[in-house]
Amino acid sequence: MQSKWFLTIPLTVLAAGACLTTTAAASQASAPVPAAARPSALPPGYQLVTLPNANVPNFQRRTLFCPGSKRVLGGGAEARGNRAILVGSFPTDDGRGWIGIGRQDGYNDVGISVFAICAD
Repeated sequence: MQSKWFLTIPLTVLAAGACLTTTAAASQASAPVPAAARPSALPPGYQLVTLPNANVPNFQRRTLFCPGSKRVLGGGAEARGNRAILVGSFPTDDGRGWIGIGRQDGYNDVGISVFAICAD
């Protein structure tokens, strides 16, 4: 069983915008829209950064940092594996990244992915 937890306010707003963009694009004419003309799911200056799934010992933090001088606005983590549990998902103390912590009952390690929305 997989556990997914996300900070809801920024991700919900962005996900809703992405759905509206997709729906609007599907209902328009069938001619392809050049990539430069397509609306982005994220506002200018925002960036979605991901730390792909990796197995780590139970309760070991996986930390993802925003690139350059960007700061984290929201984020989340996912625990993967049989009976995996996400123990924590929160920003770093300095506001420059996101941390994910998990455990897996009956195993010594757990798969953890971390996601962050960063902006200038």
